[in-house]
Amino acid sequence: MIRSTAVFSLALALAFWGCGGAEPGEQAEAEGGEESAVPLPPDLESVSMTPRVVLETNRGDIVMELDREAAPKTVANILWHVEQGFYDGLTFHRVIPGFMIQGGGFTGDMDQRVSSRPPVENEAKNGLSNVRGSVALARRRDPHSGSTQFFINVVDNPNLDYSDETDRGWGYAVFGHVVEGMDVVDAIAAVETRQVGPHEAVPVDPVVIEDAYVAE
Repeated sequence: MIRSTAVFSLALALAFWGCGGAEPGEQAEAEGGEESAVPLPPDLESVSMTPRVVLETNRGDIVMELDREAAPKTVANILWHVEQGFYDGLTFHRVIPGFMIQGGGFTGDMDQRVSSRPPVENEAKNGLSNVRGSVALARRRDPHSGSTQFFINVVDNPNLDYSDETDRGWGYAVFGHVVEGMDVVDAIAAVETRQVGPHEAVPVDPVVIEDAYVAE
């Protein structure tokens, strides 16, 4: 359901490759079979090429402008899940200051919500960079395993950009950027974290996405 709004308020799972440190990553195998293009929901077929998604969190609102031209499959996938209410009640479950905040996969109790949709093709070769405020799709080691989890870069992270067609070199596909609420993103990046089972950098007090919707 597309919601109209006149004024927007201002406001990832773990992947360790060798000893090099952490990178954004999906934790569970995505279900649904082979990767495929994700069509827009019928009531989003007339959406603009730069739709905005509002994330209403318990720390404030974040507004993301998505780029359908640069990342058509990724954006369609995200919009499909937004339209299904998939993100409502999920959290930013992995928060690393000076790096990024990741969400879209776990509840506040660290129960995982897995999509029934197949993963999407990695669109990191689109020329968009993982700069501060950009939004990118998280994935596992498989370059084309991104599904619902995404992250917001809190600093420039050029090491996450596409460089070559190796597992690591594929990078992470940027599909949008924060246009309002970067102060909220920064506040989330600064919250106290802890380890919960195998999950590191989990906020002590859950940062909940209470509602996610497409705004006209």
